[in-house]
Amino acid sequence: MQIKELLNYLEQIAPLKYQEHYDNSGIICGDENTALTGVLICLDSMDYHIDEALSKNCNLIIAHHPLIFRGIKKLTPGDYVGRTLMKAIRNNITIYSMHTNLDNLLYNGVSERIARKLGLQEIALLSSKVNLPEDEQPVGAGVVGNLNNPMDEKSFLIHLRETMKTSCIRYTNLSDKQVRKVAVCGGSGAFLLKEAIKSEADVFVSADFKYHDFFDADGKILVADIGHYESEQFTVEIIYDLITKRFSNFAAHLTELNSNPINYL
Repeated sequence: MQIKELLNYLEQIAPLKYQEHYDNSGIICGDENTALTGVLICLDSMDYHIDEALSKNCNLIIAHHPLIFRGIKKLTPGDYVGRTLMKAIRNNITIYSMHTNLDNLLYNGVSERIARKLGLQEIALLSSKVNLPEDEQPVGAGVVGNLNNPMDEKSFLIHLRETMKTSCIRYTNLSDKQVRKVAVCGGSGAFLLKEAIKSEADVFVSADFKYHDFFDADGKILVADIGHYESEQFTVEIIYDLITKRFSNFAAHLTELNSNPINYL
């Protein structure tokens, strides 16, 4: 089968029209008419992922984050974008991104996967996109759901730390109340803080909060910043599950490499 057959299937589930205006989901480089030999699934696409793809006989890399996010004026090996693109082109590897079009799904979306991992039930969108036809699937940013069994804030943070496999959570002051309703947004979610408060969630789990964003919680909600990479680590599982449930005539691989550029001490 050709690469475009797989991409067409994925775009039926996460159409490119669902991506945000600033995004660059879709084909980053490569020829979709090429016969597919295998797919490597990553959170990021770096030059070392090209080497990994070659070692696994994959000529398609599907990454969550777009390698090209802003316009580029030159293509040289002087930065990671240029090195990766040049190596991909030299080796006939197609790079494809499923970013905010995947973030914005309720079902099979990035935030929903986190919610499921945390054991949330009755999951709904935190902020719905408007002006969509009635037959469209639910689309929007973030989700909110309920724990079957409420827990105190400290116990929830420990549960969150263990579930998300992180050693570092930045959080606002505890208020000694029970956690029942939880809002979640994979990736940079500070823009949804007002929506999380409006939803009457007890906790908002997301990433990339700036110093003053924590003040904006204003004692109305517990903010738990788990880190960008950590909040999106299960995205590769979503893509892998979607592919392997439909196709068996080529190999799909999860990357074995950690591309998180942030270290904690």
